Amino acid sequence: MPVIAPLSREHDRAGFDCGVPELNVFLKATARQHGEKGISRTFVLTEEDTRILGFFTLTLGEIQVDRLPAGYVKKYPAHGLPAVRLGRLAVSRRHQGKGYGELLLAEAIHRTIIIADHAGLIGLFVDAKDDNAKSFYERYGFMPLPSHPLHLFLPIATLRTADGRSNS
Repeated sequence: MPVIAPLSREHDRAGFDCGVPELNVFLKATARQHGEKGISRTFVLTEEDTRILGFFTLTLGEIQVDRLPAGYVKKYPAHGLPAVRLGRLAVSRRHQGKGYGELLLAEAIHRTIIIADHAGLIGLFVDAKDDNAKSFYERYGFMPLPSHPLHLFLPIATLRTADGRSNS
């Protein structure tokens, strides 16, 4: 049974390969350091051992209201707004096509709602690496920002609807 937990020293990062060198390097060389410094948090998907099947990274950020889709600009004050950013999401090559990307995204959404319940935020943002990644996120309700079609936004109301575990 797969388990998602915060990245720790015990996890085997060396053998991870998702096919995207910058994501592999981030997990192997940077993710744990960023966690220790409070820059971001990386969560890993494992099974019965410490081998990583996939991971995602969350960080807090701010978005300027004028970068949002037109329908949202009128809803918010004209200044920086709190948000969560899905910095990275990857599944190892050997485990792609098994639904683990969806599982990781669902967990990222759930954790974003927990943050919203305690601190407030307007949504979850992600910078898709390419059109394939963009299509993946759009299947789950993410919408492109007008300023850049690979920068995507999932509003808090949609997050709450998507998260079956949330009671809010």
